[in-house]
Amino acid sequence: MQPTFVLVHGAFANSFSFAPLQAELGLLGHRSVAVDLPGHGFGATYSSAYQAPQDPEGFATSPGALRDVTLADNAAHLIGVLERAKQNGPVILVAHSRGGITATAAANARPDLVDRLVYVAAWCPVDLEVGDYYAEPEMESVDAGSLMRAMAGNPAELGLLRVNFRTADPGAIAAFKAAFLADGTDDEFLTFLNTFQPDENLDVGTSADRAQAETWGSVPRTYVRLADDASMPPALQNRLIREGDALTPENPYDVRTLPGSHLKWLVDAAPAARLLADLTALAPR
Repeated sequence: MQPTFVLVHGAFANSFSFAPLQAELGLLGHRSVAVDLPGHGFGATYSSAYQAPQDPEGFATSPGALRDVTLADNAAHLIGVLERAKQNGPVILVAHSRGGITATAAANARPDLVDRLVYVAAWCPVDLEVGDYYAEPEMESVDAGSLMRAMAGNPAELGLLRVNFRTADPGAIAAFKAAFLADGTDDEFLTFLNTFQPDENLDVGTSADRAQAETWGSVPRTYVRLADDASMPPALQNRLIREGDALTPENPYDVRTLPGSHLKWLVDAAPAARLLADLTALAPR
């Protein structure tokens, strides 16, 4: 029976970014579902202050749908999608970037719903909480302040993170491109930037949300390394793979590699679709 690919987006993103990948998967004969986590996609907040001409003060203070949304909310939403998808056969859960945190939490809670878990340059915290990895040597090359250049409002007051992706600041735009799509054209980058939504939830979980050997560790898993990723460096990707393998040595990662930056696999989606299609040949549990 053909599996369903369930696709989980990263920070400030939504299901729309998976459209090229879904088209390529469909042309290869595969079914897929792109998830919008709570407060994303058509559930996102775009205040009038975000339009042009922008009202910076209004944008920085307007309420957002993601206020106080938690990782538990994201995981519960994803589990609901997985329950429906599982009714139609095997499920391959694919998570990108920050979406890996939600995928990990869902697999901790309901490993029975996932036949293979695929991380694409995605967070899968094992030894540390997500925020703590930023102080580790593997993240030294990351420009952690790239989003700060266009940060709006006070996260503690808003109850969410807010970034002005419609900024005209050339320094901020250059930093975004270097971090996410350095190998794309300017047009590709600006097109992708305009699919980002301004708000993201704050909660990335606690030690209880790290990968758990008895549940998450029972799920067959693949890690797709992005070889030229500047925001999720290969050194960190390799560390997460090592940590996962050490947690469940009897169930190590199947490791694959794609060339390109953090977003290139979503812009030029055919190679990624072929890689994912190859995973369907691996026997489900």
